[in-house]
Amino acid sequence: MSKFLVYIVEDDEWYRELLAHNLALNPDYEIKKFDSAKSLLKELDKNPHVVTLDYRLPDMEGEAVLQKIKEFNPSIEVIIVSEQEKIETAVNLLNLGAYDYIVKSKNIRDKLLNTVNNIRKQASLQARVENLQEEVQKKYSFENSIIGSSDSIKKVFGLIEKAVSNNISVTITGETGTGKELVAKAIHYNSARKKNPFVPVNVAAIPKELIESELFGHEKGSFTGANYQRIGKFEEADKGTLFLDEIGEMDLTLQAKLLRVLQEKEVTRVGSNKTLKIDCRIIVATHRNLLQEVKNGKFREDLYFRLFGLTIDIPPLRQRDKDIIILAKYFIENFCSENDKEAPILSNKAQKKLLNYTYPGNVRELKSVVELAVVMSNSGEITEDDINFSNNEELYDPPTDGLTLKEHTNRIIKLYLKKHKDNIKDAAKELDIGYSTIYRVLKNEKPDDDDDE
Repeated sequence: MSKFLVYIVEDDEWYRELLAHNLALNPDYEIKKFDSAKSLLKELDKNPHVVTLDYRLPDMEGEAVLQKIKEFNPSIEVIIVSEQEKIETAVNLLNLGAYDYIVKSKNIRDKLLNTVNNIRKQASLQARVENLQEEVQKKYSFENSIIGSSDSIKKVFGLIEKAVSNNISVTITGETGTGKELVAKAIHYNSARKKNPFVPVNVAAIPKELIESELFGHEKGSFTGANYQRIGKFEEADKGTLFLDEIGEMDLTLQAKLLRVLQEKEVTRVGSNKTLKIDCRIIVATHRNLLQEVKNGKFREDLYFRLFGLTIDIPPLRQRDKDIIILAKYFIENFCSENDKEAPILSNKAQKKLLNYTYPGNVRELKSVVELAVVMSNSGEITEDDINFSNNEELYDPPTDGLTLKEHTNRIIKLYLKKHKDNIKDAAKELDIGYSTIYRVLKNEKPDDDDDE
């Protein structure tokens, strides 16, 4: 590990040696001494972590030296050391980017050492943050985050690449469990905004009365229970990406406020008259057909066209062919690695069983199924008996099972009712059909051809 490099710039030899000796007591610090601004500027290309700078040098004023250092590399921290105690001078230098202003005194050694130690701690923390960012970026690279080689998923890769190279608004569509948030993260962490926050918000999971405060923030006392000021998600995502999942569930009133924020690029916290400028990329996701929602009067047309940009439609797992087995093996390896287990192989019959299933929960369901299969397996092989689906229904083949279209519709609706424990609302929502269609099935088990969505 390289040492922490500190430059000491002081024309008084005795004072220069005093500061250098004190800092050199820390074996992790590498100290270099300079008696003039000119000699310092020649060595700036070594990029020291800290420069302690005498305010009055024989060849240049401290203010001018500070500006040159910051122009060369803004990340170099500068501590001004001076005999004068004028507040105006100190404030001016701090405004120009100095980290601290220390007056020469008998206890300067302790003050300077504490300040340099604080800078080092911050530098160490920043390095850890940058390492974590790099790890996150690796995790959400296309090949690591989105697994598959089918033609349909390759098309998704191509669209992600287009989204990464542009700042265009993105709408991600697809059934529940297909990995919409994963695609949003892949876009963010491979874009120019990758070092700034990725802030996800599930619109459907937040109560209607709280969503405005969640997105825009609120001031203390702005409503009952607002005991402190809250920063909204838009502010939190400044310079980064705000991911609005299930945007189709947003209330019409809030849609109007969201439209204004997107147009003006500013937010107003609840209970405040002050507007705050924001700069964040918007990525939205939905399992609904937003254009149809516009026609049904459930989604604002102006907001739809404001969000309209690049659409990435994620295919359901049942349309991804060989990806099912690729994903299953990937989840098995990951699960076993996390639990310090030897990964079992997936038998041919188990693979066939996995391939012959509808996956209403998509990738999320497959992950749960194979992780349970690893636990249930009693040998080094996962058998078909180890594969268990929550609704105990496997994919049937419409062309050869002798059922009519109405009978297939009947069977599918009953399957989803069973899955949702006869909750008509939840079944209708996942199937994206009207309640009356399900009521007709329950009444005579022969639904009509039309759908009253």
